[in-house]
Amino acid sequence: MKRSEHDPAAYGERMAEVYDGWFAVPDDAEDAASFLSELAGEGPALELGIGTGRVALPLAKQGVEVRGIDASEAMVTKLRQKPGGKSIPVSIGDFANVDVVSTFSLIYIVYNTFFALPTQEEQLRCFTNVARRLGEDGVFVVEAFMPDITLYDRGQRIGVSDLRSDRVVLEAALHDPVNQLVVSNQLILSGDGVKVYPVRLRYTWPSELDLMARLVGLRLRERCGGWQREPFTAESRRHVSVYDYG
Repeated sequence: MKRSEHDPAAYGERMAEVYDGWFAVPDDAEDAASFLSELAGEGPALELGIGTGRVALPLAKQGVEVRGIDASEAMVTKLRQKPGGKSIPVSIGDFANVDVVSTFSLIYIVYNTFFALPTQEEQLRCFTNVARRLGEDGVFVVEAFMPDITLYDRGQRIGVSDLRSDRVVLEAALHDPVNQLVVSNQLILSGDGVKVYPVRLRYTWPSELDLMARLVGLRLRERCGGWQREPFTAESRRHVSVYDYG
């Protein structure tokens, strides 16, 4: 079956070659690992959409047993090439299935990866399967951006996300507010020519995530504006939401 250009596996296969260079390891990766380590306890922990291991590796360094799921073998190959990457078990597949035979003290998904699930039904399915794999005292952590519809003028946007002497990274996006979809192309212009990377996100508001959690028996324990537990306010550009069984 031919993959859609927006399929998570296809996205990962195309992005793997540039992912760590384009999306540099965030400055707060260690803060994220510390936050998650505190919640993981004795573990194990499972990362949905583990990618190249930008959070999983520092979390493992803190002594947490980490496992992962990702749709892209190319992204996991990049993980394997990093120090400690070969010791992290990774299942290849749709992370919404949470298709692993184990229970976890912590399941987490970061850097907007939850929004890669294309419909509300798929996102709810992810919550359902997470709830089945959490231990009695387990927690589910979602980190994602706060939607900002003011970025779009008449449903579209063109912006510069990176500008250097030898390259420009542009985003051309269309916004569908009815279905909460953003379909975009990330373009890299350099001396090597133009490379295009399609991206499709189905964003959710925090209140919608909370309702999904309630539908599967979870509840919001905590919501922060960042990994250092900054207060979540109307000015927050992202959130870290922690769900448990209450």
